[in-house]
Amino acid sequence: MVNFYDKLKKIVSDEGIFKDEPMSKHTSLRIGGPADILIIPRSRKELIDVINIIRSYNMPYLIIGNGTNLLVRDKGIRGVVIKLTALKNIMVDDITIISETGALLSAIANAALSHGLAGFEFASGIPGTIGGAIAMNAGAYGTEIKDVITKVEVIDSNGDIHILENGKMAFSYRSSIIQNDNLIAVRAWLRLHKEEYDVIKKRMNELNNMRKEKQPLEYPSAGSIFKRPHGNYAGKLIQDAGLRGYSIGDAQVSEKHCGFIINKGNATAEDVLNLIKYIQNKVKEKFGVQLVPEVKIVGEQ
Repeated sequence: MVNFYDKLKKIVSDEGIFKDEPMSKHTSLRIGGPADILIIPRSRKELIDVINIIRSYNMPYLIIGNGTNLLVRDKGIRGVVIKLTALKNIMVDDITIISETGALLSAIANAALSHGLAGFEFASGIPGTIGGAIAMNAGAYGTEIKDVITKVEVIDSNGDIHILENGKMAFSYRSSIIQNDNLIAVRAWLRLHKEEYDVIKKRMNELNNMRKEKQPLEYPSAGSIFKRPHGNYAGKLIQDAGLRGYSIGDAQVSEKHCGFIINKGNATAEDVLNLIKYIQNKVKEKFGVQLVPEVKIVGEQ
């Protein structure tokens, strides 16, 4: 491990590499044990160099963005975590936005607004990165990432770069080829359309106000904890099962939106996992519906 770490340090600055790094610092739930090594590459070349070293040592690795749809178990993550948030350059070319995938969705929405480009307002209040949104085909208010993406630059497990058109991305509900084929999205092209600044700004404000009214933004969470079951809503099923406000440790079903599990202060991953299981059992027992987690659960058992 020492030789491996030394090789990584030769290509990553001291500010971009950490040993035994608490993942609670890098997830929106503020939960998670330590990663053996966490790296924040500053360029796509640096990322590829890191991947090549990792592969040469056959080390496991995990790619993350802003950690907003992630639950890291309490024992942490063995191997390397690569966080892409320093890859955040955004360029605008007429009605196309070209963004590195570590850019926050809010930053892309603001860039679109400043250039009079509409169609991305739905994502302006989602706290994650465009890379994470592509990986899970994130969506809100009737629009998904697949509706605005034209192509994505990816790195495969061999360190080779490919450009995938939208039709090759295998977008589906909360899924894409990024998850299924172990690819790393590094750059994305979004096609929007011209609109008046005030019209775009009004729409963004309306959607963000709706989000503030309906979601427990004042607490750490991972967003919607379960996928939407066919023909129903997870939050409504959880509410109707009488679980609003139900807690295990400091993990609680939000009283504001039952589709969210919040961290009231000192929740552990075990608290959250036990609460997820409890919710699943109660909803299955009462309604015959099996809720499936939307949050990605990683780390050592």
